[in-house]
Amino acid sequence: MAVKIDKKIKGYAVVTAEEKAREAAPPVVAAPVDRATVQAEAAKDNIIHMHERIERPEVLIGSTYKIKSPMVEHAMYVTINDIVLNAGTEHELRRPFEVFINSKSMDHFQWIVGLTRIMSAVFRKGGDVTFLVEEMKAVFDPRGGYFKAGGVYMPSLVAEIGAVVEEHMKSIGLIHDPEMSAHQKALIAEKRKQFEERSKKNSDVIAAPAAASAGTEDIAVTGDGTSFPPSATMCHKCSTKALVIMDGCATCLNCGYSKCG
Repeated sequence: MAVKIDKKIKGYAVVTAEEKAREAAPPVVAAPVDRATVQAEAAKDNIIHMHERIERPEVLIGSTYKIKSPMVEHAMYVTINDIVLNAGTEHELRRPFEVFINSKSMDHFQWIVGLTRIMSAVFRKGGDVTFLVEEMKAVFDPRGGYFKAGGVYMPSLVAEIGAVVEEHMKSIGLIHDPEMSAHQKALIAEKRKQFEERSKKNSDVIAAPAAASAGTEDIAVTGDGTSFPPSATMCHKCSTKALVIMDGCATCLNCGYSKCG
């Protein structure tokens, strides 16, 4: 059917089938919302998250860690201060806010100041800051790393600082270390016991002083990173000098890794 247009056309739009159906549909009545739901939603909106606009409080809580590395003459002291967000509520959260490193040694003063300022800026930025740990632990010294107390290998001084940050984040709940199962703990305890019994048997068999000086070693396998046999090599899984040969197979007395499966 032809339609005559008497007025000037100012604009036009094509009405689709969906728009026709929407106009024909009855109006939707909003469901009632109870007061408890509204309060819960409002409480979520009031949760304070870490961001760079949060001002530093007058007092912060923190921890200081000591690093004694052969790379530096004097010990280094790493202080990490934390801020507590949403204190006294179920959403209370402790986050690292700033880091300082002090030492008598001035050899590394410039890059340490630069590193701590960048780390503090990342902490105050908010979000997931745990990536710093992996980035720092992946820094290798071209002169080679070193073993710290307990036989744990550190590829560089920066990596050990990263290990300290990781330890601190675990203590405040930012990083959760997967615990060993009861079966794994029992297996490691059994391996340690077997190694101690074998070492004791070997030392009893060797009676002559010459023989004793040839092949026995003082064994002190107590676990938890305290001490392992001096002849142990580094385990590539846990980076600890706790890998020994048992029954012709390389076995770690720290994490339970076995080359034979």
